[in-house]
Order: sequence, then C-alpha cells, then structure tokens
Amino acid sequence: MTTRGAHAPTDVSVVIATRDRPEMVREAVTAVLDQEFDGRVEVLVVFDQSDPDVALATMARGSDRTVQLLSNTRTPGLAGARNTGILAATGTYVAFCDDDDYWLPGKLTRQVAALAAAPEASLCTCGIEVHWSEGRFPRVLDLERVSFEELLRDRHTELHPSTFLMRRSMLLDEVGLVSEELPGGYGEDYEFLLRNARLSAVVNLQEPLTVVRWGSQSYFEKKWETVVAGLTWMLERYPEFESEPHGAARVHGQVAFAEASLGRRRTAMRWARSCLQRNAREPRAALALAVASGAVSSERVLRLLHARGRGI
Repeated sequence: MTTRGAHAPTDVSVVIATRDRPEMVREAVTAVLDQEFDGRVEVLVVFDQSDPDVALATMARGSDRTVQLLSNTRTPGLAGARNTGILAATGTYVAFCDDDDYWLPGKLTRQVAALAAAPEASLCTCGIEVHWSEGRFPRVLDLERVSFEELLRDRHTELHPSTFLMRRSMLLDEVGLVSEELPGGYGEDYEFLLRNARLSAVVNLQEPLTVVRWGSQSYFEKKWETVVAGLTWMLERYPEFESEPHGAARVHGQVAFAEASLGRRRTAMRWARSCLQRNAREPRAALALAVASGAVSSERVLRLLHARGRGI
C-alpha cells in the first residue's frame, strides 16, 4: 500500500452528490474505487436532503481509497452538494460523478494525464456511453479542445458532468464554484462549462469512459417550469449567445419546447419565432410548434429522441 505523501501531487477527490438512490450510488462508488490509478483517491459522497447511508463508509479500501460521507450544507440541490464536496476535498484534482452514473476502467488515469499535459486548462472531459431502456449509445465529441465559442454554439451533451475532472486550485482561485444562483439548478453544469472554457479551452478525451443513464430517474424529467427559468437566466447572464446565432437559436428552441410542454401555446410560438429568426433550420422550433399544436405530445418526442441517444 502506498502512502499519501508519495502520491500527493496526483491525489484526486471524487464528489458524488446523491439523494435517495442507495443502489445506484453504491455502484458509482464501487466504479471509482475500482479505478487503476497510481495515486490516492478520496470519495466524497454528499447527501442532499437525505440522511447519510453509513454503510457506504465501509467500502473504503485503506488509506489510498477512502470514502467520506457529508451532508449538503449549502443550497439544496446538485450545485450546493457539489460545492460542499469541492470545499471539503483535499486532492489536487476534483472530479464529479452523478449518483446514477458510473465510470469505466481507465477514466481517471487517462484524464489526469491529459490535464497534466495542458497546464493552462482547468477542466477535462471525455466521451460517454448513454444507457437507456431501449439501448446503449456511445457519444463522443470529435474535438480535443472545446472553446468558449464552440460551447455557445452547442451544449454538446457528450460533455456530461460525470466526466468532469478539474484542477481544484483553479476552481477556487479563478473559475469559481458551481453556480447556486441558477433557478432550480437547471443548466448549472452547462454554465460551469462555459465559465471554465472562457478561462481556457476544455480538454476532451475522444473515448467513452463514463456510463450515463437516461430515463425517468432524471431529476429534471418533465420539470418544464424549471427548464424555462434556468434557460432564460442563462440567456440573460451570457449575452455572448447573440454573437453565435446557432447557439442562441438552440436555447430559444429549448425554451419554446418547454413552454409548449406546459401548454402555453402563445408563449411557445413566440419563442419558436425568435428561434427561427436566429437559425431557420433549428429543429427544436418545429418540435415545439408540433407540441404546441397538439400534433404530438412532448413525452412522445422525448421518448423518440432518447431511443436514439439524444435529448431536446
């Protein structure tokens, strides 16, 4: 067994925010502990609005693979829980893993090496393998570096928070913590990506190293009011979207779809028009109008998209 001092430069703290998913969080913790990584790994399981499962602490494997249980002491929700973990972390690097996802072998070693080779960067991502009830879909972004402008154009769902590995010192000194201001916490991972990319392009590994489950367990599934509030907050906070018409159209189309799902036909049509004014080929506008007209339900649209490993 190695000592902490021997591997301090490559210590990694893994923050797993959880709420009422005992079986899934155990799978996520196990996958982290199973990583063949030449350094110390501390797992920080942050319980958000739920009681800590003390049995998880027994999963620790000596001084190089520890498990610490925390309660979210900040804003309820993912952002506050993740920030609780970041502030309690002791590693040189901090990583996120959602409690309904898990890592594949080799993720940690590859990402630490990639970020170490790019000292100007604060964050590294990788591809994902989407698991849904009707199939499995690899999603890999064909870019080694993802710029701020590129992220304005496209959210790139491949860049999932469960893939994030970050330099803790840069988070605390330059990037800042995960935003707890976003209404309902919707889009906090995207806003966090934008802030990191504004500082320096995000490093991306072009291979799927994280399994992401999609389905009814998603916290934001059908929470359309929260979606509208989060996306409009994002547009106000980042006026740079207007310099990237395709990106602005994408977000306007998402708002239109959410408004249509809420049955607010006139508002949905207004957002769909503003979407098409920015990009006449943005498909989300057509989907929003179809839902607003009653031609199809939002549930059916999402089901068809998820069956292809996509989202709205």
